[in-house]
Amino acid sequence: MTIAESIAQEVWTFAAQSEPLTDAVRREVEDLWPYRPRTIAILRRYGRTSIELGRLPSILGREFFRSRVTSKAMRGFEDVIVFVTDMERALKEIDSLSQRLLAMYVLEEYTLLEISGRIGCSERTAERLIHESIDCFSRVLLTKRLITGLPHAEWVS
Repeated sequence: MTIAESIAQEVWTFAAQSEPLTDAVRREVEDLWPYRPRTIAILRRYGRTSIELGRLPSILGREFFRSRVTSKAMRGFEDVIVFVTDMERALKEIDSLSQRLLAMYVLEEYTLLEISGRIGCSERTAERLIHESIDCFSRVLLTKRLITGLPHAEWVS
């Protein structure tokens, strides 16, 4: 079985097992959408930082070593190691389908059309699954306090 076939099988299994959203879950998911740009930015930073350390991000596979050095100044080597380790631990807390979707969409920069073709579903379904994966990872980042919560606005009537 190819990787694309195994991902497609996971997608269809996930879709078959999913239950209709309750109002409480729907409100929680709707509350996470503002974190999507921050989560994507942190994942991109994680990808760049991992590569600067000479390894691929854990959700992409094995290690490799770079042949050139960047001129970017880092705060401290320890800070970089802690950041990469924290992100790897956080990524382990989400399911493998979400990890693969985040890797394809954020780190490898596949388009929605390419992702939908690889997992065997419509573009809209791929987009929904990607947003759910980002929201799931945002929730993990919030609980681990790797990102801070946004202030809640009170509506005055």
